[in-house]
Amino acid sequence: MAACPLILKQPQATAGRPSDQEFPLRWRLSKEYCAWIYYTPDQQFELSMLATSAVQDDSRKRSCALPPVVKDSRHPPESLGYVFILHNHPFENELSDFDIRFAVAMADVHGLTVNTRMGAVPLSIIAFFSTGHDATQPTCDGFFQYVPSTGQIIRWVPRDKGRWKSQQIATLRWLDDTNYRIQRQ
Repeated sequence: MAACPLILKQPQATAGRPSDQEFPLRWRLSKEYCAWIYYTPDQQFELSMLATSAVQDDSRKRSCALPPVVKDSRHPPESLGYVFILHNHPFENELSDFDIRFAVAMADVHGLTVNTRMGAVPLSIIAFFSTGHDATQPTCDGFFQYVPSTGQIIRWVPRDKGRWKSQQIATLRWLDDTNYRIQRQ
């Protein structure tokens, strides 16, 4: 959870609410930032450096250029376990087709789960969001998660005392190698 405010406080990481008067301009200026949470041989979870894309070639979407592997000079590349693909959404919206396909592609490269000291953790993609109107002071109001190994799409929101509440909002079922259907709960 420490990554959420870190990512959302980056320049133009949030655009406010679509109903806000300034939203169209904030959306055009917005950026998506992404990073890996990975697991090291010394049993630590680490956050990679943040990545973003200088050019957004589709005005309707935002994306970032997350490298498929982390270069951590402290550990051999093959010793790292890839756990979470983190990124922000400039406003509260669900995971995109690109998000889903990228998570599946990374699961193909790195595997569906990582064995940690706490047990097996499934690779997931996470999209943090803020529901606030002030794009200069974003709050971490939740995130969407897609877990390729189970097909679950989950929405997480703060509950109380630093705890989070999850709700499965959909299940993604692959029809073949390229097509899927999302079944809403």
